[in-house]
Order: sequence, then C-alpha cells, then structure tokens
Amino acid sequence: MKGRLPWIAPAMVLLLALSIFPLIYSLKLGLKPAHFERMFHDRLFHIALWQTLLFTALALIAEFVLGLSLALLIDGLGRAARLFRAGLLMPMLLPPVVAAVAWRLIFNPQFGVLNGTLKGFGLDTSHLTWTNGEGAALLCVVLVDIWEWTPFLFLLLSAGLQSLPQEPLEAARVDGASWWQTTRDITLPLLKPVVLLALLLRSMDLMRIFDQIFILTQGGPGFATETVSLYIYRTAFRFGNFGYAAAMSFVMLAITTVMARSLMRVMKTK
Repeated sequence: MKGRLPWIAPAMVLLLALSIFPLIYSLKLGLKPAHFERMFHDRLFHIALWQTLLFTALALIAEFVLGLSLALLIDGLGRAARLFRAGLLMPMLLPPVVAAVAWRLIFNPQFGVLNGTLKGFGLDTSHLTWTNGEGAALLCVVLVDIWEWTPFLFLLLSAGLQSLPQEPLEAARVDGASWWQTTRDITLPLLKPVVLLALLLRSMDLMRIFDQIFILTQGGPGFATETVSLYIYRTAFRFGNFGYAAAMSFVMLAITTVMARSLMRVMKTK
C-alpha cells in the first residue's frame, strides 16, 4: 500500500479538489434555514419549478411514445433496420449547443427556414413568432428536445427488444395471437426493466435542462421558459448569491430522487 500511495496521490488530490471540496463548501453555503424560508416564498422559484416539471412531463411522454413506437416498428424490418437505426441516431450525435443554435435559426421569425417554408406555401407568418411568443416558446423548446433525444430512448428500447427471448413470442404466434396481443402481453412486460432504465435516465436529464433553453430563449420571453437550472445559474453567477443557489440545487436533487424512487416503485414487477 505504501508503494502505491505516490501513484494514486495525484488522482486523490484531483478528486478532493474537483468533487469533495466543492460538495462540502456548497453544503456549508446552502444548508441554512434562511435560504429554505426564502425559497418557500419565492414566486419566481415556484414558477421555474412548475415549468421544469411541465417540460419534463411533456418531453418524457412524447419521447417515450415515439421511441417505443419506432423501436417496435423498425425491429420488424429485418436487415433494413440497420439503415434506419443509423439515420435516427444522427440528431443525438450533435452537441446540444449546436442543435440549439441550429433550431434558433430555424425558428427565427424574420429569416428562419420554418417561416420561409410556410411563406412559400402562401401562408401568412406575421403572427408566427415561435420562441419569441410566450404561448409557444415552451412548446418549441420541448419540440427541440424531442427531436434530439428521442433517438436515445429509441436506442435503449431497440437494444432491449433485440435481447428479449424469442421462445415466448414464437409460442404466442403459433397460438394465433395478433401483433398487438403479443406486444401487450409478452413484449412490454419483458421489456419493463429496460423501460424503467430509459425513463429514469431521461427524466433525470430533463430535470436539469439548461443548455438548450439558454441558447434558444434565455428563459424568455419574460419568464415563460425559465427552468430551475437556469434560475440557479442566474442566482449564482449574475446576482452572486451562491448560498441560495446551492440550496435550490439540493431541493432539486431531493425532488429528482423522490421522482426516481416513485417511478421505480410504479414500474416494479411483482
């Protein structure tokens, strides 16, 4: 052990500097009753929390339904499925910042591709402001997330489908079960562990969404697309209140943990 200590010492120092010390320092700053009392009365935090939960629910449901549908559809294509899988994974390969910048240009009401295409069909686009309008801004951000991260759920669910045992499926076909009956009674129950993993990973990532909203809308117009992660960033780095930002981070960690545990309990097989 003494001979190994000089070799692992740099890694231990780096771990302490980048992980353990910031965690202890944030606990010291954030775990103060005044911060949680302020959070209880902070209307902007409540709005940001509600919008974060709404964004997570809309994106997660849409991405799961689309990912599962595509996985089931492409799983039955045989050899041609490889080509479709490669094409569907392309959006996920883009860095989120690059994808957000591209969609920001697409949504631009003056010279964006979307309004330009609609004008080409003779439609009036003067009222279509997309991310600049309070009503549509959050839905536009959800749409971008669906476009980029549905392939992630598709990849996990498609891999899960390929790993399922074929004997129950073949027995169901021999007994005359339809595709829907086989999917409902055999495929989905066997796929439940993979579904749980996919939903857990995606929901935890959605709860901390930052980069796409920061690039697309900056939390606007007004406060229409503000999420907790963006609110924490503003509180810490624009207003210098690192203690309150740390307290909000711990609350979000607690909410994410409770949500993950609840999801595991719902999906738990008897």
